[in-house]
Parts: sequence; C-alpha cells; structure tokens
Amino acid sequence: MQLRSAIEAFARHLTVDRGFSAHTVRAYRGDLSDLADFVEERALAAPEATDAVDVRELDLETLRDWLWQGSNAGLAKSSLSRHAAAVRGFTRWLVTTGAVSADAAARLKAPRPEQHLPRVLTRGQMTGIFESLAARSDGGDPVALRDQAIVELLYASAMRVSELTGLRVGDIDRTRLTARVLGKGGKERIVPFGVPAARALDRYLREARSVLRQGASNADPGALFLNSRGTALNTRSVYELVAGLLHELPGSGPSGPHALRHTAATHLLDGGADLRAVQEILGHASLSTTQIYTHVSAERLKQSYQAAHPRA
Repeated sequence: MQLRSAIEAFARHLTVDRGFSAHTVRAYRGDLSDLADFVEERALAAPEATDAVDVRELDLETLRDWLWQGSNAGLAKSSLSRHAAAVRGFTRWLVTTGAVSADAAARLKAPRPEQHLPRVLTRGQMTGIFESLAARSDGGDPVALRDQAIVELLYASAMRVSELTGLRVGDIDRTRLTARVLGKGGKERIVPFGVPAARALDRYLREARSVLRQGASNADPGALFLNSRGTALNTRSVYELVAGLLHELPGSGPSGPHALRHTAATHLLDGGADLRAVQEILGHASLSTTQIYTHVSAERLKQSYQAAHPRA
C-alpha cells in the first residue's frame, strides 16, 4: 500500500470507526503528511527512486530520523510528542489491517512535553465577570442574555467549548440541573450545573433565543445557543466572548474558554471534590490528566502561604 493512500485510509478510520473530531483528524493527517514528505524526499535520493513510497519501507531508523529533523528545525517538545503519537497510532493500524507485518514505531520514543500549569482565575475574578455580564443583560438585550448563560454554563459544568456549541435544547434537563454533552471520541456524558446557571439559561430561553431565531432562513430549531443571525453559534464566537472578558484580568496563559474549564476543575478540588468525580465531570479518559489540577491547587496553596505567613 502506498504511504499517501494509507494515510488517507487511516484518517477515514479515525473519523468513521474511532469517532475522532475533525480537528484531531486534521492534526494526525498533518503530522503524517509531514512524515510522507520526509520519506519521499529521502527516497528520491536513492539510486532506484520511485514516484511513491510503500508503507513497508517505514522502519524505526527512518522514524527516528524524522523526529530528529523536526528537533533540529526547532519544533517544541509538545509537537515532537504529538508527531510520535500520530505515527505510533498509524503503524499500529497498519499491522491490524495486515498492510505490514511488524510495527515500526512500537519502540519509538519522543521527548516528554514540558508541563505548564493551566491558567486559573480566582473566585473574586469570576465574581467580577458574572457581575459584569449581569449588568450587560439588565436591559434584556438578547445577545447579552445569551452570553451570560454561556459563561455561567461553561464555569458551572466545566464542559469544553465544542461540547457547549454542540448542545441541543433537549440536552438540558432543567429538573435535574444536568446537561448531556458529546465529548471527545463521540463519548456521551452527563454533567451537572448549578442554580445560577439554570436561572441564566431559563432567562435566555424565555426572553432571548426566540428573538435571535427571528428572520433566520436556515435556523437550526434544535441548537441551544444561537448567533445574532439565528444560526448555531460556533466555537470562535465563544472564544472571542471569553477572551474579551479575560483580557483585562491579571494572570498569564490562554484567555479562551478552556481557562474557565481549568478554573472550574480547580475550584471543585479546592472545595473538596473527589478527584475521580472531577474526572467524570471533565470527561477525561485517564485520571492522570485530571491530576494536573491537584498540582494547580497545591501551587495556589503555596502562593497563599508565602503571601500570608510571617515566616514563609
């Protein structure tokens, strides 16, 4: 099987069989296309060069050289780690399909990505954000009511922005104060939210959503959050909303919706929530992914100690 053809078949497998998101599939395809460029360039230098490279020509030495080239080109450790993960998944799939007999990347290693603690807002900062959103929505502006409901729900549920924009009206259970979300890999889970978020959602649904739908020829009747044209809100719009709210606040790190997810998870642990319960809420496949928030809590405790204790 030709390498380029195999990459496209693998991408279809990730989409159809594994249920990976379009963003993840694009990342895998991009990394593997870079590998194909590298292998083809090397093959052209051979005495008996051919137009296409067969997957059986992949070996561990070639894959190591590919990562080494990326390192010399200045790729970050996180990018090299992602390259390695992509090709390991690819070669495993090649073995399962019978395209090759041995897994060339089984022993491939890449540098561990550097760990950076996520940005977390304080409770006081979150209170200020909610007060600002409430002031904007006092006049009943539909967009302001929608924005208030979005931020309340993001912080209350710790859901991903893609999960929020994919919500349908029927996914909200007002009685149980829960939302049904579709996470990574097409995995469905139920997340709770609190009374303030419920109130903001109720007011949005009662006073704003129908106004936003007016005059939209291609409106999606089931989408929960709508834009000013009456169509389903996209992730970029939510990013711009949250980034605008966080722009003036002190603190380093990303300013998008994921900062609210990080903040919610950390505040849950600060409040005594069980780590496995937080894992379930966040939809993490591995507990080790959730454990980053225990490091955040410990760092925040250390900073508070140093600031307050006279002999710190």
